[in-house]
Amino acid sequence: MSLEPSPIGRLSATGGVYDALRQAILQHRFLPGERLNIGEIAGMLGVSLTPVRHAVQHLAAEGLIEIRPRHGTFVSSLSTEETAEAFDIRRALECLAAETAVSRISSEQVARLKQWLAVLRRTVHNDQDLRKHEAANAEFHRILVEACGNRRLVALYDALKVHAQIRRVHFTGSAGLRLRLVAEQAEHEEILAALMARDRDRLAAAVARHVERAKSALIATRPSPLP
Repeated sequence: MSLEPSPIGRLSATGGVYDALRQAILQHRFLPGERLNIGEIAGMLGVSLTPVRHAVQHLAAEGLIEIRPRHGTFVSSLSTEETAEAFDIRRALECLAAETAVSRISSEQVARLKQWLAVLRRTVHNDQDLRKHEAANAEFHRILVEACGNRRLVALYDALKVHAQIRRVHFTGSAGLRLRLVAEQAEHEEILAALMARDRDRLAAAVARHVERAKSALIATRPSPLP
């Protein structure tokens, strides 16, 4: 296994290690279920153990890495069935949140949704653009969920770490990336339009279609976990 680190000399050591590991995981140079050797990674990148451990903690918080006490550090892995179940739960939570948000969302939250949608309209040319797109996508959905005002629902949504899985959709197969982003954009536009129209049924249907497409794209392109 080889890593392609960001220029660590121009970044903090932890930031460079984080970038290198993140790319390796999302581009499937580290496969789901693979055990990560912290010492070997530090040697590959020419850094001490400390920035590697910090980067691992950050990636674990994002859901890309799983730390198992007394067993080791592994690339997060979900079976096809587990992935489908997680997205089904996500669909249920987002639809419920959307139905409530129709009558509760504030003008400030609507303005933020419009701002992030404008970011999502930008063409993705490179990895930096894709990262900005990922962040905007996460913020768009988070605002919609938060607008329901149900803190327990928001906590359940966050616990799914769905955006770690969405990143895998974006990074799997560059040939299909542009088509997925076009479909995603149309879905986001419909979600906002339904919300602005205060149409609960239309909004729930738009959210459900969006999540189902994301689930199908991920399942169709996901790499196989290690045995």
